[in-house]
Amino acid sequence: MWSGPRNLSTAFMRSWENRGDTIVIDEPFYAHYLKVTGLDHPGRDEIIAHQESDWRRVVDSLLVPVPPNVRVFYQKQMSHHLLPQMGREWLDSVTHAFLIRDPSAMLTSLGGKLTNFDLLATGLPQQVEIFEHVIRRTGEVPAVLDSADLLERPEPMLRALCDALDVPFTDRMLWWPAGRRESDGIWARHWYDRVEQSTGFETPPPQATESAAVQPLPRAVAEIAARCRPLYERLRAHRLRA
Repeated sequence: MWSGPRNLSTAFMRSWENRGDTIVIDEPFYAHYLKVTGLDHPGRDEIIAHQESDWRRVVDSLLVPVPPNVRVFYQKQMSHHLLPQMGREWLDSVTHAFLIRDPSAMLTSLGGKLTNFDLLATGLPQQVEIFEHVIRRTGEVPAVLDSADLLERPEPMLRALCDALDVPFTDRMLWWPAGRRESDGIWARHWYDRVEQSTGFETPPPQATESAAVQPLPRAVAEIAARCRPLYERLRAHRLRA
């Protein structure tokens, strides 16, 4: 599942992990990304110390056979972690889906966590790259899920995604126990405060949605949002409907 930051990606990982027939992995390339880019993210040194930072070894871990009782190996991937120098051959060995979010809402949320970021940090250019790679290699359009649709209609959208992935739907995907998971990355304390309190997909109150919609973005962020828009629309044109 390729996502950008602040796209409900951790809540969505919770949803899949709660199935009972699924194992998950949380942002497996994060340490490599931080080590190579030198970016100063919260918990940077701790992440690099505790997570494998050789992308080739990470890929090997993503392609191992799953245990007999496991139907799905759910890989929560941040698309911006797939750096240009990393090989792409392994992409042909997994099934791809994409989680997207309106750029204005995503950037507002991202700005609450990072003080400096650029277009590449949104993950949208990389999502489009991977999306088009999948189409070239398979001749098929992979599943795209807009987080706004997911929040508005959780069960129908989850059913649509499961159908697209040829995985049976279970209503266990609609809820999960609150709290931290052993499967969470070591960076959870910096990023997962809200999702740790969640027990399902919660639609924000109308006034919050309206407030976010009219809140002006800082100029530099607005410029990034404008560059994000056509990338988002490229993916959104193929979003699942239910």
